[in-house]
Amino acid sequence: MIITKEEIREINRLFDTGEIVNESSLEFALSTAQKSKDWTIQLAYLLRTIALDHVFKEGNKRTAVAVFISFCEIKNKPYDLYKVDQLIKNIIVKQITDINKIRRMIQNATV
Repeated sequence: MIITKEEIREINRLFDTGEIVNESSLEFALSTAQKSKDWTIQLAYLLRTIALDHVFKEGNKRTAVAVFISFCEIKNKPYDLYKVDQLIKNIIVKQITDINKIRRMIQNATV
C-alpha cells in the first residue's frame, strides 16, 4: 500500500485536527485497496471512503484532494488540479461509489 492510515491522518491535520470519526470505513478501504497492485484502484477506494463516508470530523474534501496529490507525487504522475477538484466534487455530488468509475476519473485527471 502506498499510504498508511497514520499518513492520511497527518494529511488531514494540515486542514483540521485529524480526528477520525469513521475509523472502520477507513480501515476497510485500506485493507481492500491493499489487495490490488494498481495504484489507481487503491486511490479510488480511499477517495470514495474519505469523500463519501466522512472519515474525519472536518476537512474530508481537502484531505481527499491531498491524498490524490500524494499518490501522484509518489508515483511521479502529473495531474490536472482542476480535474482533481472536479473529481472529488463529482464523487460527493453524484454519490459515485463504483470503484471502476472512480478509477477512470482518476486516469482522466492524471496527465
